[in-house]
Amino acid sequence: MSSTQATVIAGAPRSLREAWVALAGLSAVFLFEMLDNSILNVALPTIGRELHASTTALQWVTGAYAVVFGGLMLAFGAIADRFGRRQVMLAGLVLLGVASLATAFVDTVGQLIAVRVAMGVAAAMTTPGSMALSFRLFEDDGLRVRATTLISTVGLVGLALGPTAGGFVLAIAPWQVLLLVNVPIAVLAIIGIRRGIAADVPSDLHRDPIDVAGAVLGTAAIVPALVAPTLFVNEGAGSWSPWAFTAGAVAGAVLFYLRERSATYPLLDLELVAHPLVSSGLAFKAAAGLATAGLGYLVTLQLQLDWGWTPGLAAIGMLPQVVVLVAGGALIRPFVERVGLERAAWISAAAVVAGLAVYGVLSRHGYLWVAIALALVAAGMRVVGVVAGVNVLRGLPPSRTTIGAALTDTATEVTSGAGLAITGTVLAVLFTGPITSPNWTAHQTTEFHTATTVAALTLTALAAALVLYGIVRTRRA
Repeated sequence: MSSTQATVIAGAPRSLREAWVALAGLSAVFLFEMLDNSILNVALPTIGRELHASTTALQWVTGAYAVVFGGLMLAFGAIADRFGRRQVMLAGLVLLGVASLATAFVDTVGQLIAVRVAMGVAAAMTTPGSMALSFRLFEDDGLRVRATTLISTVGLVGLALGPTAGGFVLAIAPWQVLLLVNVPIAVLAIIGIRRGIAADVPSDLHRDPIDVAGAVLGTAAIVPALVAPTLFVNEGAGSWSPWAFTAGAVAGAVLFYLRERSATYPLLDLELVAHPLVSSGLAFKAAAGLATAGLGYLVTLQLQLDWGWTPGLAAIGMLPQVVVLVAGGALIRPFVERVGLERAAWISAAAVVAGLAVYGVLSRHGYLWVAIALALVAAGMRVVGVVAGVNVLRGLPPSRTTIGAALTDTATEVTSGAGLAITGTVLAVLFTGPITSPNWTAHQTTEFHTATTVAALTLTALAAALVLYGIVRTRRA
């Protein structure tokens, strides 16, 4: 062990309390990611009226952020591992604060979309770093799990409370306030990271040249993969555009793979990705992303369109998921201590698959089964989100932790989009007529039940295959 590494270990916090300043800053970063789109969605009708925005333009107010965020995470992960995670994180937080302040001067929807693009760039610079920095902050895996659990809990509380808080704010203040709230969040994060996290140790970074071609090809693969699901849902499987974007994503992925195989200094070292801990963690995260997005979409349609629940009642119907996501953090530590990191990862991923299967087979028989499915998937996702991410970083060298965190986030983003695309395509094929039309016929109701069963069980099979692959890889670890 080098003297530098020994110093880092000796100076590492021995408890969460010792690192509370840093954890407050990192939690603020994750809060921004979770809170941003959820709180803004409440304001979309108001934004549409005040800025005279079309439906498509409103979709891009949230969509532009998500596409830029997902498309640039790998590139910024590589940059952070090369030039310093703390530096890239702080630069991203400054950009977030400036972009959020610019909201006060927006008077057209085009300007708002530009602000959202800048905020997406800031999220890509900061989000992977929140996990990488929390991982590098501690030397003990137990503390790493507890720190990641704490950070994710703060974010999930924001996700759960965001829409309600946003509704109250809109009752007394203009919609711009919902984005201006990111300014104090960014300031809190900057203070916590500057005061609580030391500058990067040179031995924990690498000095390889940045693979620019790989970064471009990776972005070119991810961006159409994130756009295609929206097109499948909005335009249907009969339109050419979602298939064109899907083909573009596949072509980009193939070219990216070939580039990374041949590059002297690849953006993403494929041999590292093949490490059992890394590949299994990514498989578990991908299964959770696929299942969670698909289930959320199906349940929303079932409650409101099939059962005729009001949006408010449907929101209450999603409470089992929200409660488990927020409260489940208290169970992660004892569960991991009892079964170990590797077993905790595959057991929680299997719970996600089980919940999806329950929905596919039993959801039409009453809300109780829907609630059980939501709770199972949420419980599994809550654990796997922490444990699988930690396992990925455990399987990587210190100089690659940020791109590892970016890779786990990207896997979740892309497979979530795939879950939506599969669900939307099955519904488009099996349901006749506009699905949002009121007063379905008995035949349309039967078609919807068939479509939800087929979509849910298709996602179950895909998620189960990912989990089985992850289990095999875990045993090799």
